Amino acid sequence: MLIGELAAQAGMTKDTIRFYEKLGLVTGRRLPNGYRDFPPETVAWLLYVRTAQTLGFSLAEIGRLGEELRDAPDSAEALSELFAEKIALIDARMAELAALRADLDARVGTGCPLRAAGPAG
Repeated sequence: MLIGELAAQAGMTKDTIRFYEKLGLVTGRRLPNGYRDFPPETVAWLLYVRTAQTLGFSLAEIGRLGEELRDAPDSAEALSELFAEKIALIDARMAELAALRADLDARVGTGCPLRAAGPAG
């Protein structure tokens, strides 16, 4: 399938597909006229990439994880493990952000946002 048809079916631009190709997320063969030709299953893969991005995975993670999932004996179990790891990262980041928020909140009204709140010591 040519890149224009792939873009239409996947709901993205040709430039996005070219970018993904540059990153190695998709591969197409070149026809004699220079056009890119992609296998039909690329549509499902591009939809997977978009969903994974929505769930907070970076393109680098998606590329690496896609290979891992293809090689996994039980892709559902492997995917669940990946989700659990991502949840742990999100929880850690939320804790960091909560601590940052508390620190900022303690500095409100101190007259100097660079000075730590609390008794001077």
